[in-house]
This record gives sequence, C-alpha cells and structure tokens, in this order.
Amino acid sequence: MAVEAADAMDANVRVVSMPCTNAYDEQDQAYKDSVLTPGVKRVAIEAGVGDAWYKYIGLDGGLVCMTTFGESAPAGDLFKEFGFTVDNVVATAKSVIG
Repeated sequence: MAVEAADAMDANVRVVSMPCTNAYDEQDQAYKDSVLTPGVKRVAIEAGVGDAWYKYIGLDGGLVCMTTFGESAPAGDLFKEFGFTVDNVVATAKSVIG
C-alpha cells in the first residue's frame, strides 16, 4: 500500500519498511539518519494502534492507523472502513507535505 501510494504521488517519496522498531532503535545515529533522514516529513501506516509511531514521524507527521478495536467484518471491508487505502495514504501524505 505504501509503495502504491508513493507511486501515485507527484512528489519525491521514499518508502521505508520498519517491521521491528527495536532493531532500528539499537542502531547508531548515522544509520538511523540514513534510514529516516532528519528534517523530512513522514507518514506511518500501522494496521494497529499507532501511538508509538510519533517517536519516528514527529508530532507534525501523518499517521494512518487503527483508532478503535472490536470490529468484525471481512478484512477488506475493515481496511476501507479504517482508511487503509491508497487514496487515504496519499491524502494523508499530501496533508503533511502541505
């Protein structure tokens, strides 16, 4: 979804996959800066509670995540309901970029 959203944008966008934030946190600052370039606007996509991502995206970053729980429906329906769509990720990124 992130790659599709990046492809759909008319902007210089970089996609970073971070399946384990603990592994990233254990790296030296030079590595961290090479992965998450300082001063760059960021958007995180988390199919769960996203609060921990503010550490990486900053308070001015965008976050597509779950804000409630306990819903029951086919996964595709829930993804749409909670905004896990390419269109919503693009809209979130554009709102962050300005």
